[in-house]
Amino acid sequence: MTLANGTRLGPYEILAPLGSGGMGEVYRARDRKLDRDVAIKVLPEAVAGDPDALARFEREAKAIAAQSHPNILAIHDFGTEDGIAYAVTELLEGETLRGKMESPLSQKQAIDYALQIARGLSAAHEKGVVHRDLKPENLFVTRDGHLKILDFGLAKRVEASAPGEQTSAPTATAHTAPGTVMGTVGYMSPEQVRGLAVDQRTDIFSFGAILYEMLSGKRAFSRPTASDTMAAVLMQEPPELSGSGKDISPALDHVVRHCLEKDRETRFQSARDIAFALTEASGTAMTSGFHSAAPAAPTLNRKTRALIAAAVLIVVAVAGVLLLRPSRKAAATESRGVKRVAVLPFENLGSPEDDYFAEGIADEIRGKLTSLSGVEVIARGSSVSYKKTSKTPSQIARELDVRYLLTATVRWQKGSGASRVHVAPELVEVKGSAVPTSRWQQPFDAALTDVFQVQSDIAARVAQALGAALAAGEGERLSEKPTQNLAAYDAFLKGEEIWKTLTVGDPAGVRKALAFYEQAVALDPSFVQAWARISWGNSGLYTNSVPTPEFAERARQTAEKAVALGPGRPEGYLALGNYQRLVLRDFGRALEQYERGQRVAPGNADLVAATATAEQSLGRWDAALEHLRLAERLDPLSAMGKRRLGDLLLFLRRYPEAREAIDRGLALAPTNLPLIEQKAMTYLGEGDLAGARNVLKTALGKVAPTVLAAYFANFFDLVWVLDEEQRELLVRLTPGAFDDDRATWGVCLMQAYALKGDAHNTRASAREAVKAVEEQLRAAPEDAQRHAILGFSLAYLGRKEEAIREGERGAALLPVTRDNVTGAYVQHQLARIYTLVGEPEKAIDRLELLLKIPYSLSPGWLAIDPNFDPLRKNPRFQKLLVRAK
Repeated sequence: MTLANGTRLGPYEILAPLGSGGMGEVYRARDRKLDRDVAIKVLPEAVAGDPDALARFEREAKAIAAQSHPNILAIHDFGTEDGIAYAVTELLEGETLRGKMESPLSQKQAIDYALQIARGLSAAHEKGVVHRDLKPENLFVTRDGHLKILDFGLAKRVEASAPGEQTSAPTATAHTAPGTVMGTVGYMSPEQVRGLAVDQRTDIFSFGAILYEMLSGKRAFSRPTASDTMAAVLMQEPPELSGSGKDISPALDHVVRHCLEKDRETRFQSARDIAFALTEASGTAMTSGFHSAAPAAPTLNRKTRALIAAAVLIVVAVAGVLLLRPSRKAAATESRGVKRVAVLPFENLGSPEDDYFAEGIADEIRGKLTSLSGVEVIARGSSVSYKKTSKTPSQIARELDVRYLLTATVRWQKGSGASRVHVAPELVEVKGSAVPTSRWQQPFDAALTDVFQVQSDIAARVAQALGAALAAGEGERLSEKPTQNLAAYDAFLKGEEIWKTLTVGDPAGVRKALAFYEQAVALDPSFVQAWARISWGNSGLYTNSVPTPEFAERARQTAEKAVALGPGRPEGYLALGNYQRLVLRDFGRALEQYERGQRVAPGNADLVAATATAEQSLGRWDAALEHLRLAERLDPLSAMGKRRLGDLLLFLRRYPEAREAIDRGLALAPTNLPLIEQKAMTYLGEGDLAGARNVLKTALGKVAPTVLAAYFANFFDLVWVLDEEQRELLVRLTPGAFDDDRATWGVCLMQAYALKGDAHNTRASAREAVKAVEEQLRAAPEDAQRHAILGFSLAYLGRKEEAIREGERGAALLPVTRDNVTGAYVQHQLARIYTLVGEPEKAIDRLELLLKIPYSLSPGWLAIDPNFDPLRKNPRFQKLLVRAK
């Protein structure tokens, strides 16, 4: 079936044909709903007319769509239109691996592609999905070298046969029946040739045939006819790669042969095992395959995620403005026998591209020292700002309020032989105005494989030089290695390079970092830190993106794995606590995990700050404030720390103190959107709308107007704080400005149009919001915040009973007694719902409650917020405003 240009399939418009084959016709199309180009594969009529085959395709498409894996072609949608079954995927630019192989591939390039294939297969196999037709034609290499596996689960029932190449037979069963021959001759496994049932090991055989071809330039089982080729698959072995004249090592030859075992029981049993073996056999620490994508629009999702979103930490470089004043705390700390030390960024003497490696060594040593009792270690967020600094040791020690500084130079020497690492650390002591003195220094020169031992030795020598007496178990913790696999370590460090730049509301960045962490655990399934990061990232995506059961389950599983693998490390407890806090909203259990982590690493700033966040949600405001002050001592130059502190003081309505903390944060990170918005909110709390708008005016010189308008409209519903020009800009934004979250987009535009008095567009935006939120609630039916947002949107449509029901449902799911932060926000939304639908007394009941507890609303705020204009003449509301005077 050939479709003409302009044909519509649902919201998709056919633009041009891209190709065709036994799997169906492929077209370039325009997604008119999301305004993007996509690829559409029209499935063969035999599939469209076979309910069992179509159901199986749908089942596998869903499984693959849930992967969101960088090495698997993303499936966006599938459907039927006038009897035409189609699948919608991302549109790729590049060529198939077959095209790449028309010219000889270098061994390095072949291994790079092979590792990417293995990672994609591993992800799919974990979902129980087997490709069954892996071949170079079903592997696509984008222009930037990123490999994608195509056609997972797409119409495998009917595949055309080309003479001498393919053979297949259709079936109408829900699973491939024994006796059915499916696949491409030359890449089929022996069990496929025999028509036996297949599993993931079939893909492993096909992978081996492809790898053989990439390395040698020749097909493993090429014969004159299809029947001869099938016989070779069953009975013969391909020539040894080491004898192909391509200088291929026996180790690589062994990997390929292990994939091509005739008996699947003796083959590699998983794609993860292949990736590990391939990395070891290739003798390289290469971890390519996750290339950076173009920068995405900043994620701007709903409301109080800004209050609780500690899913990622902000690490900012200081632009020379440091507002910390020297204190007597260091002396007091020393008098207790506690030594304060800062591990400064290690100087990379090699290629600039190796900076991440030097920073990774410093991070690992910092983490080891943090686990020691009697030692306080400045967190990375504050230490990293001194990278390539011209400041003297005395200045740095004074600004960080420490007595000891650990510095080092690192050179990663790469060559044709074994790579070596040269590390020259020095521990410097700074006493008051005295000249800094060296307490210990020692150069280390070791093979790259011994880098973990070097890290342990440095940490132990530093502890010894500090005079720290090691408690039971601390010596063992110092000698622990994060992983035995250098390729896994390299992937983890590349993930950390992205992670340290993340901000609240950046799921695109989180996904990029997660790709490297997933790569790390694929290479080393015992890598505790990488598992913990995966959990933390998924908890963050659940909170700051559209929540899905997949994010929640991945966060839980990986956190529990991190704890099980590393009960003596803090990362797993932090990850599990974050899952319980961000996903389950179980703050009591989260605190238990954070406390367990602090018993392992008492000076871990992340655990201390997370403890404060959980305490805030539990209404333990004094304890939270105390922990935030401690976190600030451990991480004095952290903009995130200043934001957390400003947030808590804002809730306590201590506006001048909050503004002081926020200003210190803005000195460190002048473009930080949460800090900018918080500062504006301190003025709103004081009833000063002009002051709040002046904050926005000042920020416009540093932040893009569209980004600023979208952020203020989204978090805390501050559309009304934008001036008329900014609101006009807001209504011209597309869903892309809100991370393609059409619910957020609709709610923000709905409020902007309402302030303009544009009833038609207000209702249109409200309908868009209702539709999108209802869809999100199908995936997360217990999400209290989304029920409140749904009720708010319904109120703008005049659907009173439904609006109240949804708002009250949200309040019941998350009462303030359970969550003092997000629960208070839900009450705020319920007050707005009651106001919109003409229930003023009920609205004021909620506002009276919110004024009695710590929250962003205040009498001054109510006096200027136009959302409560319908209540202004009510005597009870007037009494609330009296408190502002």
